[in-house]
Amino acid sequence: MSQVHYSKSKRSVSRRDFLRLLKIMGLEAILLAFAGGIYMREYEPSWVEVNKVTLRLPRLSRSFSGLRMIQISDLHFGGWMTSENLIDMVQMIVDQSPDLVTITGDFIMGYNRVPNILEKIDEMASILKPISEQALTFGILGNHDYWVNHDALLNTLQSAGIRNLNNAVYSLERNGEMLHFAGVDDVLHHQDRMDQVLMQLPDKGCAILLAHEPDYADVSAATGRFDLQLSGHSHGGQVILPIIGPPYLPSLAQKYPSGLYRVGEMLQYTNRGLGMAMPYVRFNCRPEITVFTLEST
Repeated sequence: MSQVHYSKSKRSVSRRDFLRLLKIMGLEAILLAFAGGIYMREYEPSWVEVNKVTLRLPRLSRSFSGLRMIQISDLHFGGWMTSENLIDMVQMIVDQSPDLVTITGDFIMGYNRVPNILEKIDEMASILKPISEQALTFGILGNHDYWVNHDALLNTLQSAGIRNLNNAVYSLERNGEMLHFAGVDDVLHHQDRMDQVLMQLPDKGCAILLAHEPDYADVSAATGRFDLQLSGHSHGGQVILPIIGPPYLPSLAQKYPSGLYRVGEMLQYTNRGLGMAMPYVRFNCRPEITVFTLEST
């Protein structure tokens, strides 16, 4: 009898423990989800990674070897990117003492969701001005920039010292040798004019292309004229799940969503951006300032 009584008691306690464990696990899951939500919304979006990358470019002359070039992208000013956030990030860029800075589009949060857009454009340009005062700065437009007053944006950026490379070329010269920077206007809005760029681009010298959408690398690499393409647009996916990867990537950012790739004979680098599109969360995909050191082979 005692053995039967002991066996029943053991089963009864085991069930209670199991139910208690389920409740604890449920509470922990809720707390974990809550903490994860805070992390994704409040912490990681501001946790900027300064990513240092050395690139050897075959056509880069020794006169330009050692050039420090920063790339930033996808500010989306007026959304999550407030004046305070951008001021902090600009200071991080200035602290790196770059020789040159490239900004690969999506300056403004699109969808016409930003009130007083002209005032916001002026505000953003004034915050960015310390960058162009320190280093030669190039910019191109992205798809979000075409969902606002892009003409006003271009004019204001130029007044802030950011040189417009939309379907244009700018050449640097040292000791009689050339380094070319080119850019195409936004591809998603069919504003890119590669034929115009190639007509302006000299036949000799290393050439670096700014193109907002990274998958445009298939087009630029096929020309055989560019050593490096710099892009943004993807935000790296904003959320990268273990094993699965990013649940969503935008159009023209699915082949080369983040980091360094080789496309034919050309290198492609996709920056994860500083701002965000909605929803304003990041997970396992920190915002990025890329500091390139360019070296000759």
